[in-house]
Amino acid sequence: MKLLSPAISSLARMRLWRIEAWKKNPLNAQREVLQNLVTSAQYTEFGRKYNFSNLFNVRDFKSAVPIHDYNDLKPLIDRIMHGEQNILWNTPIYWFAKSSGTTSDKSKFIPISEESLEDGHFKASKDVLSMYYQHKPDAELLTGKGLLIGGSHNINPVNAEAQYGDLSAVLFQNSPFWAHWLRTPDLSIALMDEWETKIEKIAEATIKENVTSVSGVPTWTLVLFKRILEITGKKTIGEVWPSLELYMHGGVSFTPYKDQFQKIIGRNINYLDMYNASEGFFAAQETPGDDGMLLFTDHGIFYEFMPVQEYGKKDPHTIGLLDVEVGKNYAPVISTNGGLWRYLLGDTIQFTSLNPFRIKVSGRLKHYMNAFGEEVIVDNTDKAISIAAEKTSTVVNDYTAAPIYFSEKSNGAHEWLIEFENEPENIEQFIIELDSALQSINSDYEAKRHKSIALGLPVVHSLKRGSFENWLRKKGKLGGQHKVPRLSNERNLLEEILLLNKN
Repeated sequence: MKLLSPAISSLARMRLWRIEAWKKNPLNAQREVLQNLVTSAQYTEFGRKYNFSNLFNVRDFKSAVPIHDYNDLKPLIDRIMHGEQNILWNTPIYWFAKSSGTTSDKSKFIPISEESLEDGHFKASKDVLSMYYQHKPDAELLTGKGLLIGGSHNINPVNAEAQYGDLSAVLFQNSPFWAHWLRTPDLSIALMDEWETKIEKIAEATIKENVTSVSGVPTWTLVLFKRILEITGKKTIGEVWPSLELYMHGGVSFTPYKDQFQKIIGRNINYLDMYNASEGFFAAQETPGDDGMLLFTDHGIFYEFMPVQEYGKKDPHTIGLLDVEVGKNYAPVISTNGGLWRYLLGDTIQFTSLNPFRIKVSGRLKHYMNAFGEEVIVDNTDKAISIAAEKTSTVVNDYTAAPIYFSEKSNGAHEWLIEFENEPENIEQFIIELDSALQSINSDYEAKRHKSIALGLPVVHSLKRGSFENWLRKKGKLGGQHKVPRLSNERNLLEEILLLNKN
């Protein structure tokens, strides 16, 4: 291991000239990416339908191919999942990454090609490592092991040849052999599906390892850290792993968690924000503390950016990197080497820099809660409220919800303000029905609620009738199209309404 690690770190540094090439010439890199995508897929069913063989520039491509969301591509993805090939991409699809659902499905299944793994996820991971070594030449990251905390890693068959799991499961199963030597825990634990046992096993397996980096969603990472301190009797994670130097996070905003991490680790380490999803690895901080993440322009993904004002229009306008502006909200539209074509991600981003192109995730096109990786959207909560109201013979006039973030003493939860037309006879039963309905609708919420390890039972406040109307009146937004936002990742609005209700 000690001989292997310096060799790998040297290879990581050698990648820097390639990174500099696409970083300095991002527009050229993007043109080449699109050309390669269209050329590769020209004889697929999708490519023949949209005449890829005769598309020679970005203008032609945008004119020929409409913007899609998951529901638009779902019939084609379903056919691939039933064993058909050469539909969206020209090489076989044997893996699907399961992620949170849409308005009509509990889960999405994103096709993963060999190219999207090698030229996307793995290449981007190497580039993150290379940039870190450039920033910190004396880093000893690879003299120890990296602790990876993914989601539910259960692998399931799709057909005779293909399988699905969450993204981390797919990446684990397809990693190069040497990667298994550099990470912990081993696959027998990493691929466990039952989280209570899994956290215990990870803790037991890693406390004696020389862990130098940790990667994972903040929610589960804090759960693990707290359990490790209980087992070891140590006061800080820094005492357990003296060589820990880097935490890589993504998926949710790290801002509410940073103070907790610094306290539980007990000393200063480096933090890197990353923007990766089942659809691709899009960006990462070059160096800790950067304002924004470097956009990866040479990793099998062609980007367009839809100004948020265009969302919902019949033929929305998109722009390229040449025309983006700092501080404006855009919805990324991507075409990928996994067969997603002009695919609307659903996130909103802002550029923090144009030279180089750096971005930050600013939210979602729709109101949502994603404080713990649960990705609950308004459609989910509307349905859950309706189910709970029907089962408890009540009527809900209005509601809003926001997260209760992790604290030293308690796990997270969702806090709800609900105005009932007629309050249910048993509010506790309403809460149980609401929670159960949300779990049945949203697989990521279901995973976070498992045995309340990360996300506790919802907290519900029954407001007196007229509370939301009073708040809108106070804000000067009574009438017209104004309404109370259903969901938010911030607590400001919820606490404002609560305070008004007490007065």
